[in-house]
Formats: sequence, C-alpha cells, structure tokens
Amino acid sequence: MYPHSNHQTDKPILDVRSVSVRYNGRVALDDVTFHLHVGERIAVVGPNGAGKSTLFKVVSGVLQSQSGEVTISGSQPTVHSCIAYIPQRSQVDWNFPVSVADVVMMGRSAKLGPLNWPKKRDWDFVNHALETVEIGNLSKRQISQLSGGQQQRMFIARALAQEAELMLMDEPLTGLDTPAQEGLLDLLDTLREQKVTVMVATHDLEQAAKHFDRIMLLNKKIVAFGDPQSVLHSDNLLSAYGGRFRIIVDGHEDLLTLDDSCCDEGEHDHVH
Repeated sequence: MYPHSNHQTDKPILDVRSVSVRYNGRVALDDVTFHLHVGERIAVVGPNGAGKSTLFKVVSGVLQSQSGEVTISGSQPTVHSCIAYIPQRSQVDWNFPVSVADVVMMGRSAKLGPLNWPKKRDWDFVNHALETVEIGNLSKRQISQLSGGQQQRMFIARALAQEAELMLMDEPLTGLDTPAQEGLLDLLDTLREQKVTVMVATHDLEQAAKHFDRIMLLNKKIVAFGDPQSVLHSDNLLSAYGGRFRIIVDGHEDLLTLDDSCCDEGEHDHVH
C-alpha cells in the first residue's frame, strides 16, 4: 500500500477537529475531535443514533459537516480515493445484476477517470484484491449469490482495488455467523500488515475489546477514546447509554453484562 503523493507521512492518517453535524436542527455530532495513526484498528461503539454512521460519512466526504475540519495525512480530502466507506449490507440492492469482479472494479473508478475502460493494470488490482480476501474463485458470481461474509469480503476487495489507506466499515459483522465473523476479524490482520487503517462501527463491545487497538465510545460527543480497559468502564458506559441497560457487577468493578431486553430493536451490546 503506497501513500498518495500529497500525503505528509509525519501527520496522522486521519485528523478530525471540532466536527459538528445537525439534521433538521437536531444534533448528530457535537464537537468531535480525534486523530488516528497508520495501521491502527479502531472500534466505534455507542447506542443507536449515536452518530457512528454520520461520522463515517463526514470522514469519507459523503456528508458535509456544519463546522470543523477533516484532514488525511495533513491534506484536505477534496478527492476521497484514499478513503473507502463500506456501508451496512442492508443498504445495498443485492439483486442488482453485477458480478463480484464488477463491484471490485468500481473501486478503480477514480483511477480510470470518465469514459475510460479498465486496462490490464486495473484488472491486476482487482484480481489481486480478490485473492487477498480469499474470494478469487467467486469473481464471476452474481452478488446476490454470496453469503453475508463473502459480501463483506467483496467490499473490502473493492476498497483494496481502490488503493484505500483508510477503511470505514459500518457494522460489517452484523448478521454474520460466528465463523464468518472470525474470518473477517482475521482479515483485519492482513489489512494491518498492508498498513491500512481501519475504523469499524459495531454494537458488540466484547469483540471491540478483544480485537481492536482502541475504542471510541460515541454518543454525539466522544464520551471516551482509548484502550479497551479504560473506555469500557461502568461510568463511561452509563454516560453513553444512559438508562438503556442494566449493569450487573459480578464481583469486579469492570466486569459488565449489558441486558439486551432493555435495548431498542436491533441494538444488542455485550460485555462479559
């Protein structure tokens, strides 16, 4: 993975400063400030409506913030080809008549320019990306024929073909069985080896604690951001989630179980 020519290697790969977003007068993000280093793996957690998807859309350039600044390796991301936003699978029309290879080639669109056809070099990127995520044998398959885990691998391959240095994954593990989840988490190790920085929005606090370098606890503001042990503390969780769950203390101050029964539908968080 080679850095883009306008990147300053001595700057954070992502620097977000005082970003605020409002929808119809309602606060979605409020004065969010943080920075990431190359190759880090960050979990973004918080209740439904906390602003996780909004944050990803601002960073990737899909959404404009009302205030604040986002820089990528010291540069304004006017062209976002170095950032890949991987949406929730529920937001994708899986019946669209395209193959896996077609979707991955979409990652090359910024490199191709308008009205230019893919060249051998572009197909080499696509094939290498598919092999990296271990679905090279599925390149001609229609996307609706993929399993949930294979669909996520396809999107990661598209990001690799794009030569993305920062990947933003919006709940990629939701709805996958345990083997598929473990396979994707293993794939994150491969991305780290390639110096790709990854932010993953997730509702699973146990996975966040086990598999990520740092955790961002978000509820419109950043409640806490740091190593899992310091972030997943009862005071921080109460501040972020309010009365949405019961804390059960099993003899240890930080050993928490979140009661699913009190949460909104689709909102299931676990800490053991």
